[in-house]
Amino acid sequence: MAQIITMPRLSDTMTEGVVATWLKKVGDTIKTGDILAEIETDKATMEFESFHDGVLLHIGIQEGQSAPVDSLLAIIGKEGEDISALLSGGTATETKEEKVVEETKSVTSSAVEIPAGVKVVTMPRLSDTMTTGTVATWLKKVGDTVKEGDILAEIETDKATMEFESFNAGTLLYIGVQEGDSAPVDTILAILGPAGTDVSEIAANYKVGAVADSEASEPKAETTTSAHTEVTENKQQSTDNSRIFASPLAKKIAQDKGINLSQVKGSGENGRIVKSDVENFSPSAVASPSQAVAEATNTVAAVKPFVPAGEVFQEEIKNSQMRKTIARRLSESKFTAPHYYLTIELDMDNAIASRNMINGLPDTKVSFNDMVIKASAMALKKHPQVNSQWRDDAMVINHHVNVGVAVAVEDGLMVPVLKFTDQMSLTQIGANVKDLAGKAKSKKIQPTEMEGSTFTISNLGMFGIQSFTSIINQPNSAILSVGAIIEKPVVKNGQIVVGNTMTVTLACDHRTVDGATGAQFLQTFKAFMENPVTMLA
Repeated sequence: MAQIITMPRLSDTMTEGVVATWLKKVGDTIKTGDILAEIETDKATMEFESFHDGVLLHIGIQEGQSAPVDSLLAIIGKEGEDISALLSGGTATETKEEKVVEETKSVTSSAVEIPAGVKVVTMPRLSDTMTTGTVATWLKKVGDTVKEGDILAEIETDKATMEFESFNAGTLLYIGVQEGDSAPVDTILAILGPAGTDVSEIAANYKVGAVADSEASEPKAETTTSAHTEVTENKQQSTDNSRIFASPLAKKIAQDKGINLSQVKGSGENGRIVKSDVENFSPSAVASPSQAVAEATNTVAAVKPFVPAGEVFQEEIKNSQMRKTIARRLSESKFTAPHYYLTIELDMDNAIASRNMINGLPDTKVSFNDMVIKASAMALKKHPQVNSQWRDDAMVINHHVNVGVAVAVEDGLMVPVLKFTDQMSLTQIGANVKDLAGKAKSKKIQPTEMEGSTFTISNLGMFGIQSFTSIINQPNSAILSVGAIIEKPVVKNGQIVVGNTMTVTLACDHRTVDGATGAQFLQTFKAFMENPVTMLA
């Protein structure tokens, strides 16, 4: 019996997907585990495997087209099987979409003829919140020869700066978005094709709204637009500045296993790293994650322009996509969530002594921030309502703990997430924080490493800030602001002595966390921090 394959939900925020590439065509025999297509989600481009055996009888979403989750993607069944009932029963939307596509093609054909071999590349949608993208850097210029796997440009989204990798070969004939400029998703980004081809009419028609689709004038075997451009996150470059060329599935497996792809040798076409290469990889010496942090922090400050005394001087700095997104999300949080703040002072003498004892062990080093993260995770398990999310129809209590750690980067703020933090030891927390912070500062972090937080910690103690308040990182219900450890006179056993204290402030969303609930959480947190040995119980 024929099986309907629908557009999968490949991330928790995904509402629609784009078929980047079909790796099978109608009539092909499919086996369980075969890769059907590469699907571009709101997070990344991922390979979609088949869980059925049979023949590919129907393709419901063409390359380059987007469709909502659960839309008809394909039908797999026996060769020659009648699928008319399945098509008539569940593809009214598909029929309408096909009609729109046909109308679009006819409009395009009448507006301008796409020469054979010409590929139109558009600004991709790289995240669920992305509406525009900014070209940070063009790595190719008009007239350059482009090969499959070459990086065309670095595109700045609202999540991170990503490399735009070409899956087409040809000459770069046209650039639609200049460096530093922003453009909406689906705007023409570039045109590739044979050298000397006149693409001025294509560019002009696209600007006035015509949808360029080379399938209108090319054989079906020729593919179009950004369906064959895969967006991959900035990967660590080797010393000869070579780029990493890997399949999305290989990248995901490498990420899950913590493998540095720059150390993996690809066995695929043009040296492309594939799934088997990662699975069979035996790691050698792995570079310390602190190297990435050192590279990110040891940058030379730009020379400031000279301003004569008494003259008015203003400098306009264009807002990055990250800065725009930070502004929008923080404004939404501040103006929609009723914030209130609870502040408590901690006695840090025992924490200092415990940390010195732990760091005295061979190959062991933890920070006070690691202790704060561990104490927060354990306190959240005892007070799950603080580990919650507000929705209009329900309150969601998270019984898993994923702590987001705010990291300052050049363009603003990123929040890498430690998944299942309560199950980590102090040394595991320290290693993961260093790794994620290094990736964030060097713009190597994956979007999946910044999603799913249930609670957030922001620490400005290293800057000498004694106390501050933070804006809640929605959809979290709370964020903990951590100040510096201060040596000052304190009263102990009726005597004034020198002690070490630290002030923390909990910002809560009053819709989910009542004052007493927030206060009880801080009492538990205080008990863990002031007696670190209890975190081992």
